[in-house]
Amino acid sequence: MRFPLTLAKISFLIKKYQFSLNLPDGKRQMTEVLIIGGGVIGLSIARQLHKKGVRQITILERGRTGGEASGAAAGMLAAQAETNEADDFFYLCHDSNRLYPNFARELFDETGVDIELETSGTLYLAFTDSDEREIRHRFDWQRAAKLSVEHLSAENVRKLEPFVSPEVREALFFPNDWQVENRKLLAALQKYAALNQIEIIENAAVERLIIKNGKIVGAATANQTYAAETVVLATGAWTSLIKADGFSLPQVKPVRGQMICFQTAKRLFQRVIYSPRGYLVPRLDGRILIGATVEEVGFDKNTTASGTEFLRETALEIAPSLVNLSIADKWAGLRPFAADGLPVLGAFPEIENLFAATAHYRNGILLAPVTAEIMADKIVGKIESKYLKAFGPRRFQTAKAV
Repeated sequence: MRFPLTLAKISFLIKKYQFSLNLPDGKRQMTEVLIIGGGVIGLSIARQLHKKGVRQITILERGRTGGEASGAAAGMLAAQAETNEADDFFYLCHDSNRLYPNFARELFDETGVDIELETSGTLYLAFTDSDEREIRHRFDWQRAAKLSVEHLSAENVRKLEPFVSPEVREALFFPNDWQVENRKLLAALQKYAALNQIEIIENAAVERLIIKNGKIVGAATANQTYAAETVVLATGAWTSLIKADGFSLPQVKPVRGQMICFQTAKRLFQRVIYSPRGYLVPRLDGRILIGATVEEVGFDKNTTASGTEFLRETALEIAPSLVNLSIADKWAGLRPFAADGLPVLGAFPEIENLFAATAHYRNGILLAPVTAEIMADKIVGKIESKYLKAFGPRRFQTAKAV
């Protein structure tokens, strides 16, 4: 059965031809929205754009889909445990966390993949005088902001988690800080893409953006040119490596985070457990993830003996009962960090139809649902968000108009 060409389809085909004429010689491929970066942010934006009616979506991934920071993460949804004040960034994290139950249900309905959202809460432990001051400050401002947080005695902590160290002094409990199995989240998003003809091209490292008369018209890898009406940079730690004549992208640097993993026959812990030095994340299959280092070492993703030892010490401070377990696995990821430590979200005023969704640093998994919503709303419906204003690329004032 043939469907008639709509005006929107005819317009798209005309633009496809016009863009092709404007692009450099060589192989060319056309799409409506080109997303550069196949991590959790790029995949989530692609899904949300598709749900809003966009049907020509291509994702370019420099390596393997989900193979960088998204796959290396621990999947904590720690909106309260990892923030120190009620600013715009906190509320961005908070709003995204509240989206997760529906996000998880929809993904399961769409793909049959359970992303293992666990809502048992998060503990934040104090072992020293300094730790106690830190958690009491956090408790005070969060109670003042009318957030859900509880102060627990050492005795109550041990009742909740019997394998926690007897040296614990006190703790905070965040009932609304959760966790998700990030690798299953990536699997669900990739399956959604496959089921809905969202094209993913791996091993396609974008080298430069193609800009004509102040408008994005595509991007180029070493051997392929991709034309697009709209381009979204979900490029993580590699954002600053992409070139564009007469235009500078915000500087985003990689920050390495090493992790280790223990394997137990049965689950020992029921919730995510923090200390000021690191965290422990229990999985349903008996794995216990320990993270993470914070290292500025460029694009080096190797694990190190010193990093592994630090993580082991972090684990044993939280739970000395792990002392006889051997390390089952270790890995590292490169978190994307902007100059001010905040995400870069929204349009580039100087370049028409070019958008950024990058520099999520330690919060890419947490911020995926809200990033997808506000970016898709902006791209499809021209709907503004207070977060696009707060975290837009304009704040860096480094770009030059073409």
